[in-house]
Amino acid sequence: MPGSINHSQPVAHLPFSTVTTSPFYSQALEVYAVTSNLNPEQEIIARFWSDDPGLAGTPPGHSISIATQVVVQENASLALAAETYCKVGLAVADAFISCWKCKFDFNLLRPITYIRDVIDPAWTPLLTTPPFPEYSSGHSVQSGATAQVLSDLFGYQYAFTDRTHVARTDINGAPRQFDSFFDYAEEAAVSRLYGGIHFRDGIDLGVKQGRKIGESVGALPFRR
Repeated sequence: MPGSINHSQPVAHLPFSTVTTSPFYSQALEVYAVTSNLNPEQEIIARFWSDDPGLAGTPPGHSISIATQVVVQENASLALAAETYCKVGLAVADAFISCWKCKFDFNLLRPITYIRDVIDPAWTPLLTTPPFPEYSSGHSVQSGATAQVLSDLFGYQYAFTDRTHVARTDINGAPRQFDSFFDYAEEAAVSRLYGGIHFRDGIDLGVKQGRKIGESVGALPFRR
């Protein structure tokens, strides 16, 4: 949906600067400080939401997994299940189109490049940095879009347990409990800070970007 893609584009990220008193430097310093002092729970969150290709179902696959768990939990009718899968599928597809337009419009460097050049040349993040621009965060955008769609379908205070990685042995895949879909989206988004692969702007504005996508998908007429 081209209108949805254009409508969802976020404002510009903080102006780039290497001046130590600048907002951009402070944002990079946050990544450096957080990743240098991760607690066990933050590391679990980073790895739980990493969703690396070849090891897991990728970020959109994780969204489909959550949708499936909710459909099963609700013993949803065929009509509701079909609508859920259709809307989540549309939302994550448009989320990545919107996000990648943003990424290559701004072409912002990743924390690993900035921090090694400006703060600490020996710094290494917990997660492997993907080979494409930073702003905005793909996981944040698609999680925000999915959360909006599922909230519209099942409620804004819908509690659920995510068992997506319960069978994995390479990470702590223990089920994680959430009080709402946006509760999960916020955790998925901040996982990119803990992993050291995104700045705060890309995370927070990414969720808002995704939410706009989800609202557009939710406005589509569906007949059960």
